[in-house]
Amino acid sequence: MSIIPQDPMLFTGSMRKNLDPFNQHSDEELWNALREVQLKSVVEELPGKLETVLAESGSNFSVGQRQLVCLARAILRRNRILIIDEATANVDPRTDELIQKTIRDKFRECTVLTIAHRLNTIIDSDRILVLDAGKIHAYDEPHVLLQDTKGIFYKMVQQTGKQEAAALLEAAKRAYDSRSRPSVANGHAESADVNLVIFETAL
Repeated sequence: MSIIPQDPMLFTGSMRKNLDPFNQHSDEELWNALREVQLKSVVEELPGKLETVLAESGSNFSVGQRQLVCLARAILRRNRILIIDEATANVDPRTDELIQKTIRDKFRECTVLTIAHRLNTIIDSDRILVLDAGKIHAYDEPHVLLQDTKGIFYKMVQQTGKQEAAALLEAAKRAYDSRSRPSVANGHAESADVNLVIFETAL
């Protein structure tokens, strides 16, 4: 299991140790993971590259960069379960988009549990668990939840504004349709979400 927390923690030690604490991966694998999260050029510019010793808690990196280091570490670990706890709450939109894209690309065959407030990060999930004051309010596919106009999730979407709400509704429907419509390969019908099981929590 890999966890990417809201407050990313880096160890006092080299970049190599932060990416690969148990020395299980080659330099090529480390650089490839950094390339996946667009940090390769940043690390290449460090005085010692992979051997550069990071400041305590990685304070010489921005919050977004620390999140990306944690994501690169998760890519290397290849665990089947990934927990993302408000990982994009304190990062800029570009880093948010990069993290979301990387998760969708690299963890497509994993179970991803996301705890989030940003609706755009969870709107295309397989399932959303909506909590209200710590109690379960609803649990279903996003598009299905949005059919309940009296539900909390629908109201949360509407509170984002007319334009953003319309975009979220469309994204939820598009994701729902892509999972519901079987794809045909070599004459055989295959489920669109056969390798993707994501349970996400919207708070």
